[in-house]
Amino acid sequence: MTEIDEIDGGRGDMLLGIMLLYWALHERLECAEPDLSKQERLTLLRLSRPSRMGDLARRMQALPSTLTVVVDGLESRRLVQRHRDPEDRRAWLIDLTETGRARRQEMLAEADRALRDATGLPEADLDILGDLLTRIRLHIKAEGLPKGLPF
Repeated sequence: MTEIDEIDGGRGDMLLGIMLLYWALHERLECAEPDLSKQERLTLLRLSRPSRMGDLARRMQALPSTLTVVVDGLESRRLVQRHRDPEDRRAWLIDLTETGRARRQEMLAEADRALRDATGLPEADLDILGDLLTRIRLHIKAEGLPKGLPF
């Protein structure tokens, strides 16, 4: 038994498992996209559909000026594009380019592989874990997101 195993069972073991899973995924995913910052990766993942800059900044709990810098970097790599919102010409929409969509799909596939590798769980257990984590996410969102979350 190692020092990392020295929790006396119950909820402590559960919390340790959550922390270890977080760090195992962080390590695997950090190396998967070394040319993108964490904010750039999170922005690509958040862009499942065109979004207004202000709405995206709110969802990511980021200042609009911070998101502007992130989007500038993604735009320079031709991963996103800006265009006026047809419903409100004052607002800008951010959308993935074809290259950005392909990159996002690669990132999602890598996240899936990282989760499978980090957990070692069979598909049925991953489905159960996914359902539980969705319930947890919805509960936390309903209660109010923690301050300073990067997404």
